[in-house]
Amino acid sequence: MSASPLPDGEPGILQTMKRRSRLVPTFVAVAVLFHSWAVGAASVEKPTETKTPPLPPIRSLKIEPASITLEDGLDARKVLVWGDIDGKSQIDLTTQATLKTDFANIEIDSDGYIHPRKKGEANITVSAAGKQATLKVTVKNEAMPEVRFVRDIQPVLSKIGCNAGTCHGSAKGKNGFKLSLRGYDADFDYQALINDISGRRFNRVDVDQSLMLLKPLAEVPHEGRQALKPGSRYHQLIRQWIAEGTKFEDPEKNRAKKLIVLPEQIEIDLPGRTQQMIVLAEYGDGTSRDVTREVVFSSSNKDVADVKDGVVTSVRRGEAAVLMRYEGLYSAKEVTVMGDRSGWAWTNPTEHNYVDQHINAKLRKVKIVPSEICNDAEFIRRVTLDLTGVPPTGDRVREFLADKAESKTKRDKLIDELIGSPEYVGYWANKWADLLQCNSATLGQKGVWVFREWIRQSIADNKPYDKFVRELLTAEGSAYQNPAANYYRVLREPGKITEDVSQTFLGVRFSCNKCHDHPFE
Repeated sequence: MSASPLPDGEPGILQTMKRRSRLVPTFVAVAVLFHSWAVGAASVEKPTETKTPPLPPIRSLKIEPASITLEDGLDARKVLVWGDIDGKSQIDLTTQATLKTDFANIEIDSDGYIHPRKKGEANITVSAAGKQATLKVTVKNEAMPEVRFVRDIQPVLSKIGCNAGTCHGSAKGKNGFKLSLRGYDADFDYQALINDISGRRFNRVDVDQSLMLLKPLAEVPHEGRQALKPGSRYHQLIRQWIAEGTKFEDPEKNRAKKLIVLPEQIEIDLPGRTQQMIVLAEYGDGTSRDVTREVVFSSSNKDVADVKDGVVTSVRRGEAAVLMRYEGLYSAKEVTVMGDRSGWAWTNPTEHNYVDQHINAKLRKVKIVPSEICNDAEFIRRVTLDLTGVPPTGDRVREFLADKAESKTKRDKLIDELIGSPEYVGYWANKWADLLQCNSATLGQKGVWVFREWIRQSIADNKPYDKFVRELLTAEGSAYQNPAANYYRVLREPGKITEDVSQTFLGVRFSCNKCHDHPFE
């Protein structure tokens, strides 16, 4: 039974499944392939101790960005140092590079950040792997601007964890002091700092005796222990803000609008190698700032790649995603650790559809040879289980294997037969009944069967998905005469309806709001 096309061209439930089912062998093969890559590598390739591999011969150095401009005394920048290997591939040498200058209008700190000291032009000599390159620096203004609460102080509070959910950013705060979670409400945070306990968090006569400094420095009892190191950059920044009068500015103009992450792609050749990341924040006034030190980094898979303070360390072959969070903005970068692929060669497999093109492009990128096409016996077992939930009968298998037609032709024919078959309809009706919580405990015996029959008939009729959902959400009247109304008999409460609809049909968890004061869920 084939799904008939809809008059308006919208895909129905059957047609959607039909398109997907034609890709079943490909998806299964790729799923097994990537699972083997990750799991197999974990059990075989992962070393007990990852050592830094030797550097390959380096032809020349490349600096990214090629030149930098420092806007004011608070603007400090870092650059990436690349080693060109063969004109096609490069390796990150940032953590190994040394930066030196003879110009007095700039200064380079121990972390490789470049600071302005006097207006003008300057050059920096970058050395790594026996090669050198020159970085041009322009200092527009060396004067120290006023420290701004939104642009300068709130990122520090986020970085050291003051407004985290485990500290003062929790729903009720800590020890009578509450900040907005991760600094999403600048006005609230400023008022909490300035006006709570009659403004006693700040001592404008003797700045160093301000509770805002004594608490994080752990000079007075603090449950969060020492969040600031004495004399550190963050300590001096907060101190300067207090000394300047704890001024407040327009949040809309001073909150970052966009994050730019360098490099564009992160591909590491061997485990043990590192990759420096640089995060720039763009503001509404057109300016930008290096905020790498204030960004909170996390890795989705530390067994493949770990990240700390913007430096990614590869552990074993595989893929991971590095998430960057800064003042309500998020960015993510995929990290690929290639590993030793000596002897790899592409087999150029046949592509039957656009999905094959994307999969093959991915396989070429990570240098994996695709699995062989499954034989007809494997195919009929897999596709029948996937579409109907039961294995094929012995007679059906023998009939399929005896068919002398071209393999692709008879496989397409089998998919057409399975899509819309009674077994298919029953299988997917059962899945949807589970999703829609069709059970006798809340609906009773009659309610269960009329609702279940409505779901089954919707799938058998190839009802468009949007119409299927619309009928559920707009249902009213008798639950027996209009079975779709049973959906509301299951949920009943408005809060439960909101949670279920958002998760079932939109894939968004709304239930988090019940417990968490969270701006991003």
